[in-house]
Amino acid sequence: MKLKFCGAAGTTTGSQHLLEVNGKRILLDCGLYQGSRKHAYEVNCGFPYFDPKTIDAVILSHAHIDHSGNLPNLTSKGFTGNIFATDATRDLCQIMLADSARIQESDIDWLNKHRKKDGLEPVTPIYSERDAELCLRQFVSIAYDRPLSVCNGVTVTFIDAGHILGSAQVLLEIDDQADGKRKRFLFSGDVGRGGNEVLRDPVPVTDVDFLLMESTYGGREHEAPPGMGDHFARIIREAVQRGGKILIPAFAVERTQQVLYVLNDLFERGEIPEVPVFVDSPLAVSATEIYRLHPESFNDEVYQTLFDRQNPFGFEHLTLVRSVSGSKSLNDIHGVAIIISASGMCEAGRILHHLKNNIGDPKTTVLFVGYCADNTLGRRLRDGERDVPILGGRYKVRAKIEIVDSFSGHADHSELLDYFDRTGGAKQRVWLVHGESLASNTLRDALQQRHNSPVEVAELGAEVEF
Repeated sequence: MKLKFCGAAGTTTGSQHLLEVNGKRILLDCGLYQGSRKHAYEVNCGFPYFDPKTIDAVILSHAHIDHSGNLPNLTSKGFTGNIFATDATRDLCQIMLADSARIQESDIDWLNKHRKKDGLEPVTPIYSERDAELCLRQFVSIAYDRPLSVCNGVTVTFIDAGHILGSAQVLLEIDDQADGKRKRFLFSGDVGRGGNEVLRDPVPVTDVDFLLMESTYGGREHEAPPGMGDHFARIIREAVQRGGKILIPAFAVERTQQVLYVLNDLFERGEIPEVPVFVDSPLAVSATEIYRLHPESFNDEVYQTLFDRQNPFGFEHLTLVRSVSGSKSLNDIHGVAIIISASGMCEAGRILHHLKNNIGDPKTTVLFVGYCADNTLGRRLRDGERDVPILGGRYKVRAKIEIVDSFSGHADHSELLDYFDRTGGAKQRVWLVHGESLASNTLRDALQQRHNSPVEVAELGAEVEF
């Protein structure tokens, strides 16, 4: 049995891991590498570590684009096998892969303008919306905890990872014909924190022989524990008193729905005044509708609301905005309103227009509920810069900037250690992926100090046999 690290080794993006067993080739995730436009395009166009035609099956841990986003490219280049995923992951991919195709078209337009200046030929998007639709026809969706045969001697079971709707740990039970041994191989996917306002906690897996584990937050702790509703409520109350708009940049999938649930709960308990709330993101609106269809991922409290005839992601003064005209009309609102809009890092999407129109108003509050990478507009605002570029102009920041970090969907360093502790079995070999080098190495050192399990940091392109 062999494992080759084809992506998300030494970085937190582009998850792709190739498992060879019993003469079959199984790809764990097929994510897009996300970075600068030019470099990302070059990385994502091809598959340097394997020929898509030789892959027998894909198993997808969850729908985030850095895990699923290159599937249409894989299928268009000759992969014809099944793509195994949970029901919710398949439904989210239906909207997220199409959205990814549209973003690529926009990015290619930008790239071709620069190529034209350099006298270079234009390039085409990695895949189209049609490619994304055709890719979905190869999905085979399965509920949690329902074993299914992938190929001869390999059975997959999806176990809740508590990260986003439908996210799963991938458990492979393998009858290895090479040595006649039965093995349990676990791919963690992305691990949730637990205590999520909406989702279930990650479910511990027992009797694991080999573990492929994420390390995104190795060496880093979140600033706040999950479920800090009191802090969030205080910020909203103070923002309402100032009388201006409350802008919440939020990722369209998972974070927006988490914020909606918390707002609904705070409204019902009278902890914040009832004010108009708008979700201004077509992708977020579609994702919210999908969330309502998948109670299997909800924690007990949210699950119970469904049987009390309540919509956990909707309330009387909530408006879901799809159209461009509807988005523009939000500029005409004078007074208090909460506007939740993508993207969470303020690098694209409708949030940029809301920031452009309101960032100079001292009554405005900009509330960040998620991580912002270096060099993004979101990070600049979080770091306190008072003059920022937005849509080609420069704007003075007079709005109040607030941060609530308790909404993170990723387990931090201590939570990853706890996840490892709860994962049962010999764990004869452990490989760390999906982390920058410092993060992975720090987590490896901590795990080795805590356990006797041999822990290795994956290297891009390397292959291990076990």
